[in-house]
Amino acid sequence: MGLLLVAMLFPSLARADNPIVQTVYTADPAPLVHNGRVYLYTGHDEDGSTYFTMKEWRVWSSADMVNWTDHGSPMNVATFSWASADAWAGQTVHRNGKFYWYVPVKDRASGQMAIGVGVSASPTGPFTDAIGRPLVRNGEIDPTVFIDDSGQAYLYWGNPNLWYVRLNPDMISYSGSPAQIPLTTAGFGTRTGNTSRPTLYEEGPWVYKRNGLYYNVFAAKCCSEFIGYSTAPGPTGPWTYRGTVMPTQGSSFTNHAGVIDFNGGSYFFYHNGALPGGGGFTRSVAVEKFTYNADGTIPTITMTTAGAPQVGTLNPYVRQEAETIAWESGVETEPSSEGGMNVGFIENGDYVKVKGVAFGTGASSFTARVASGTSGGQIEVRLGSATGTLVGACTVPGTGGWQNWTSVTCPVSGATGTRDLFLRFTGGSGYLLNLDWWQFTPSGGSGGGNLLTNGTMEDGTAGWTSSGGALSSATDVTHGGSRSLLNSGRTAAWQGPHQNVTAQLTNGKSYTTSVWGRSQSGTPSAKATLALTANGTTNYLQLTPAGVVNANGWTRLTGTTTVSWTGTLTNASFYVETAAGTDGLYIDDASFQ
Repeated sequence: MGLLLVAMLFPSLARADNPIVQTVYTADPAPLVHNGRVYLYTGHDEDGSTYFTMKEWRVWSSADMVNWTDHGSPMNVATFSWASADAWAGQTVHRNGKFYWYVPVKDRASGQMAIGVGVSASPTGPFTDAIGRPLVRNGEIDPTVFIDDSGQAYLYWGNPNLWYVRLNPDMISYSGSPAQIPLTTAGFGTRTGNTSRPTLYEEGPWVYKRNGLYYNVFAAKCCSEFIGYSTAPGPTGPWTYRGTVMPTQGSSFTNHAGVIDFNGGSYFFYHNGALPGGGGFTRSVAVEKFTYNADGTIPTITMTTAGAPQVGTLNPYVRQEAETIAWESGVETEPSSEGGMNVGFIENGDYVKVKGVAFGTGASSFTARVASGTSGGQIEVRLGSATGTLVGACTVPGTGGWQNWTSVTCPVSGATGTRDLFLRFTGGSGYLLNLDWWQFTPSGGSGGGNLLTNGTMEDGTAGWTSSGGALSSATDVTHGGSRSLLNSGRTAAWQGPHQNVTAQLTNGKSYTTSVWGRSQSGTPSAKATLALTANGTTNYLQLTPAGVVNANGWTRLTGTTTVSWTGTLTNASFYVETAAGTDGLYIDDASFQ
């Protein structure tokens, strides 16, 4: 096991949600808000580390700030052919339809730390080296990037100094030479006992703008560090020290901050050593919600085990990835042969917690995508805690391999309202099973469930048509299961996989859409749309925010929309489209409910 059985050894933590990742040690959080989700980019402290032994970066995402989906490691030291070690603290920003990940790594040729840039068309990668060499190299670390309202982007980094350059619009080159920001005591506070470091600034800058004021939140006064901050009227100063954000605490002698606004709230990310085996070299990322003071100052924030409150609820009637987790005990994650990640290394008594699951009037069954290289085990469906009310139990057979997937379904009774869901695993000794995804069926069948026929695409093209080009069942590229849909030969944006849902709609009702998309080539923008024809007039309702799809992985398009019309509805067509309209488009695992 990578980590100890957290809840067994530390039962008080089982009710908490901080740290937000428990399957591995994580450090140096860098959050990014994109298309209604928070993407969290972290480092990965290796188990048992006695130094900053870090070989890869990891990505997680959440729509509710408590259930975090593990997207694995889309970038590591080997991504940069010129680098030799040290996948340390970086940050990702979105611009020009791409995601740029600025990271410090050791330059093999000079032995110095340097700043590299990874690039991807997707927030979850994979990332490649954008320029094949360091963007900048002076032996210092901890890059952060800020794009001002004017469009000018700035790269800041440094320990023991604080540097910046003005990035060009391509985000992979800069104008002028690196410049130092003067580290004055007025700007960054006064440190005592170290004449070579007279200010509190240590490392880890995080620069952003709010209400016309520029903020620089940084790790202060090693060691042990606290988080302080300064403000300025401009992106390069002059800076004024404003005080402490997070005091020294948390069983780690370093700390590293990331600050975002999301869904009307403000959030402060940091790391500590709170997990079993945790410490200064085995850290864990956590998050707190906070409110700025009326004058724009940041209040003092204390580490908690409770973490941030949930934003909304989680829908159990659409496919949910098993690696979407609020808390777990004993399990780990690994890449799945069906795409994404799966939960694995499961032993008797292990569990996964998913917070705030909205069952509504009730669920009738539970389906799970599973595999087992042994004789399998059982998934207990429980509410409230790992020993809470048992509402269902699915038997998982041996499948002949840890990546030989099958689906199992079992009846459920008593799952109503909004509850915390615990999937508890039982069986014999050793590893029992792997879990890739799960989904509930609501009571009453399809009344609150998926309105799409053959949403998994496992029945070929059944239920689907295309308004242009050729529609075929694909087996070479799938998100889940053994088949997806491919719409090739498209010549217009609106040409895509279609399905008629006229008879299933209720006027004025809200519907949630989830569909996974992928391109044959290129990086087009895609979205799900509903065409509604009533009283002879056709209107087009966007069901999901547009998201970039690419040929290297799957992108989830998801959103909730109220569907309404005036008069008599004569046609309603659900379809997926791309902006260009000439791209070959794959879709898989679609739901509209």
